[in-house]
Amino acid sequence: MPDDAVAAAGAPFALVYGQALTELPQDLYIPPDALEVFLEAFEGPLDLLLYLIRRQNIDILDIPVAEITRQYMGYVELMKTARLELAAEYLVMAAMLAEIKSRMLLPRSAEVEEEEEDPRAELIRRLQEYERYKKAAEELDGLPRVGRELHPAQLEAPQARVRRLLPTVGLDELLLAMAEVLRRADLFESHQVTREALSTRERMSEVLERLRDGSFVPFVALFQAGEGRLGVVVTFMAVLELIKESLVELVQTEPFAPIHVRLRGDEPAEDTQ
Repeated sequence: MPDDAVAAAGAPFALVYGQALTELPQDLYIPPDALEVFLEAFEGPLDLLLYLIRRQNIDILDIPVAEITRQYMGYVELMKTARLELAAEYLVMAAMLAEIKSRMLLPRSAEVEEEEEDPRAELIRRLQEYERYKKAAEELDGLPRVGRELHPAQLEAPQARVRRLLPTVGLDELLLAMAEVLRRADLFESHQVTREALSTRERMSEVLERLRDGSFVPFVALFQAGEGRLGVVVTFMAVLELIKESLVELVQTEPFAPIHVRLRGDEPAEDTQ
């Protein structure tokens, strides 16, 4: 619908602070800076030159200075028109391009041309160096970064009471302890006319009674050397039966340390510091 028709119909075309406007105010003023144009930002004059060279697929070692200067000055004029504040380095680069262009346009003899360096050499060197640093910065920016792509997980460990893991008592160490007890029993070996019957079950009860207070008892302390070899064997069989029935367990504080016996289930805990 045309604006005149909308105004004739009495429909508001704008709301200003909640007030409907059906016609343009007579004192309406639109400042020149009301419309802002955002151009592609460059990090400096070298960045702008590198952009112009890449956009046209120009060999950086053979830069057409006249064309690049024309495009560069066009961008500078555009920035002035858009009322963007020009950094001094942009104007310095413009002067440098103008100097290179003038030096290349001046006629020179063959001898002077051979002795004099290419006017573009310094600019090419600076562009190559800037391109290397820019590429390295882009590669670094592409790497995963903590806080951007990577977020380390943090979890406070709860206070816990852990059980100290003790070495496992092997059968060979148990047999060595048994051999030591037998050697001590041989010292008290004597001839007897009558033999006293020994019961494995009774000896099991005696061992449990010995361990009832929950303390650690040395393995060799369960044997009575005065009973001879028979008593040693009966006690040894009683301890094996108690281990089989999970009533007692063998404990070592460290490898190859003396073996101790205790009731199963009395497992002390140590605080983790």
